[in-house]
Amino acid sequence: MTNTPTKRQSELNDLTDRFVDAFNRQNIEDVMAFFAETAQYNDAYGDTHTGLIEIRSAFEPVLNGKIGKILFKADDRFIDAEAGKVMDSWTLKMFCGEGVDKERSLIGLDLLHFEGDKLVRKITYKRG
Repeated sequence: MTNTPTKRQSELNDLTDRFVDAFNRQNIEDVMAFFAETAQYNDAYGDTHTGLIEIRSAFEPVLNGKIGKILFKADDRFIDAEAGKVMDSWTLKMFCGEGVDKERSLIGLDLLHFEGDKLVRKITYKRG
């Protein structure tokens, strides 16, 4: 028996791919376009950011290039199409200057809750 993805699973997979791509391009406008007006972001430090202004403020230090280039590489992804939720685990590489000694990595995962094509909640967990 072959399991084929549902239309909604495919949509959520594509939305998540495009969301991660916006982060990897460090494009704050493209990242923010995914969030609903009243979205909530729970960061890896336990802080909650509600609404577009607070979420943008939380992401700007990562996306403005001051810490260097970033690259998220996908590890595993689980999609609950009926609930509109995606669990996406990743490895983040940060390039904070020239040379191997300036490279940093950490692993983590995001729980993403979509309503339609908008993120209403993003929860980030990290290790490392």
